[in-house]
Amino acid sequence: MFIKSAITGSYSLIGSQSFFINLLKKSTTLSHLTQTHAQIILNGFKDDLSTITKLTNRLLDLNATSYARDLFLSIPNPDLFLFNVLIKGFSNHHSISLYTHLRKCTHLIPDNFTYSWAITSASTLSDEKLGILLYEHAIVDGFGSDVFVATAFVDFCFKIWRVDLARKVFDKIPARDTVLWNSVISGFVKSCFFEDAIRVFGDMLKDGRVRLDSTSVAAVLPALAELQELTLGMKVQCLALKLGFHSHVYVLTGLISLYSKCGEVEAAKLLFGEIGRPDLVSCNAMISGYTSNGETECSVRLFKQLLGSGEKVNSSTIVVLIPVFYPFGYLNLTKCIHSFCVKSGIVSKCSVSTALTTAYSRLNEIESARKLFDESSEKTSASWNAMISGYTQNGLTEAAVSLFQEMQMSKVSPNPVTVTSILSACAQLGALSLGKWVHGLVKSMNFESNIFVSTALIDMYAKFGSIREARQLFDSMVEKNVVTWNAMISGYGLHGQGQDALRLFSEMSHFGVSPNGVTFLSLLYACSHAGLVKEGEELFHSMVHAHHFEPLAEHYACMVDILGRAGQLERAFNFIMEMPVEPGTAEWGALLGACVIHKDKKLAHVASERLFQLDPDNVGYYVLLSNLYSAERNYPLAASVRQDVKKRKLAKIPGCTLIEIGETPHVFTSGDRSHPRATEIYAMLEELIRKMKEAGFQTETDTVLHDVEEEEKEQMLNVHSEKLAIAFGLIATESGSEIRIFKNLRVCIDCHTATKFISKITERVIVVRDANRFHHFKDGVCSCGDYW
Repeated sequence: MFIKSAITGSYSLIGSQSFFINLLKKSTTLSHLTQTHAQIILNGFKDDLSTITKLTNRLLDLNATSYARDLFLSIPNPDLFLFNVLIKGFSNHHSISLYTHLRKCTHLIPDNFTYSWAITSASTLSDEKLGILLYEHAIVDGFGSDVFVATAFVDFCFKIWRVDLARKVFDKIPARDTVLWNSVISGFVKSCFFEDAIRVFGDMLKDGRVRLDSTSVAAVLPALAELQELTLGMKVQCLALKLGFHSHVYVLTGLISLYSKCGEVEAAKLLFGEIGRPDLVSCNAMISGYTSNGETECSVRLFKQLLGSGEKVNSSTIVVLIPVFYPFGYLNLTKCIHSFCVKSGIVSKCSVSTALTTAYSRLNEIESARKLFDESSEKTSASWNAMISGYTQNGLTEAAVSLFQEMQMSKVSPNPVTVTSILSACAQLGALSLGKWVHGLVKSMNFESNIFVSTALIDMYAKFGSIREARQLFDSMVEKNVVTWNAMISGYGLHGQGQDALRLFSEMSHFGVSPNGVTFLSLLYACSHAGLVKEGEELFHSMVHAHHFEPLAEHYACMVDILGRAGQLERAFNFIMEMPVEPGTAEWGALLGACVIHKDKKLAHVASERLFQLDPDNVGYYVLLSNLYSAERNYPLAASVRQDVKKRKLAKIPGCTLIEIGETPHVFTSGDRSHPRATEIYAMLEELIRKMKEAGFQTETDTVLHDVEEEEKEQMLNVHSEKLAIAFGLIATESGSEIRIFKNLRVCIDCHTATKFISKITERVIVVRDANRFHHFKDGVCSCGDYW
């Protein structure tokens, strides 16, 4: 029927080559092609390369790959063009087999198209060695600088996360066309190298030999959106207007995302209104804009409008609808979307299950998140990342590490996002050996140039107590963003090195990096742990008046802490009372902590009363108040506070201390005798106490229960978890080596004093990380100067 109709339309050309080529162009189904193929054979064109090449091309367009391959094998002497059509059409291991056959079994010489499509096939297979080998062959054959080959290889490099190699190849290409520039910008964006994408776009503007197109503008907009570079984005928008690209739907869509991610939802809505008939991609961008700015009701309304218009939504629509950024209070909505996905059959889509996993994780519904992850038939790196990150954010660091190790055994390779999450887990867990192993992995996978990975490494080493290693990494980074500077400033604060934090901030300003709210929080924290009252006040004033940041509760709490720790309790109290917003638990908690340090019962009573009203179930406030009364030897009041705790059935978090020997973590609790070497540990502890007492050590018993004998108080303090961990470290490590321990609570004054004595007696450096900060003990002195 198809042939008869074609004959009717072009009777005079029947039986000619042009007739069959025209017929192939009109073929829209496999049935049409098989009929046409039969006529090609009957009319003697079965060996005509032009006709057979066109037929092969149409078969590949219709995914009839087996048919196309059999047809190719029937040709006695295929030419290079036919080889190229098949290599391009297969884009899998068959393409590589054809390329190998071409080189080894024919006299044909591959051209730039052969190499380009063969490299694209290697990219589909994610085979790093194969892709690099193909590019080396291209270089040998004189196509190393060919822009077509280079574009394919650059795309391949980005696909396998070899960003360094992509940049190196790009830099060596003398004549770059617009497509190559666009590929590099897009590649940097997809690899999360947003600063590099913007810089390459700038270089493209400066290069007078290349012309920007609308794709160039659309490619750079996501980078500007991710970095929230609104001012720069508006300049790119002006450029798009000047060049006539502003009305292009995908440019407007990119601008909608830019304004949304910069918090300018109204501007995004105006841009959305400029699109006459918004397509699904534009609607998705606007839904994402609403969702990411907490305007969930608006995103749901637009989604309903889409459904009402008969538009078939896709997985991307669902992903942007899921309240990943602002999930709190939207558990029911998340469950409704989940049900919709199950009914629609798109829950199996990896992007959908990953977004739902992320939302459930942030809602602390970790079991629901893991169930989704386990039920997912296809697990991409994004799926693994979402679950690992979910565990890390919920403090389930051991589960995160275990899942990362499981990922290592799977066929999915970790990417920079994975590594960043697992480094955060290592930092929380205090697992130095694991962190160093991950750092080795970072080096082997060439992720060190990734700004997010390097920043996570800085944060990890700082939290391990290795502030020098953190600074060395910081100094070695070619490019730093505000998060990198914040990580290093925060590290100094954690170690009580306030002046170093301030010097680094000055350096940051010198390099023109604008601070954000986290920068000032890190600086204020550093000042509070170093007794830098004047500097802290100046920073707070600068933050509000020079940089125009609205202080958050954490900023106010830091200021209360700065004044309170320095003993300026009345000023701290007045600061709270003069705040322009209602003070919360953070501010009153900081004041209560300072009152305990300086034994101010009157203000402590005021602060605790407010705290008991604001957060009656937080046992920590009761413990602080009880300790203050005990230190004042007001034992009846201390007992009364403890009775309140019992009545409310509140439980104090048990103190525990971790020490890592080799690659094995050992955790101790107070009075712990479960360790296999407990006898040796307690013998070492007895010996230490004897020597400490000879050196003048006196046990601080004021905060211990008053209704036990003094001798029993000493025994209770002597078996605190940190003392047991240090004793174990002394018998399990080489003489003279450094001992590092991690405690989940604030170190008590008795253990702090004892550790100073132990460091002098044993001539060991002892590093203690508690819930607040690091303490470096050496020769009987602590780095905190007893100010913590």
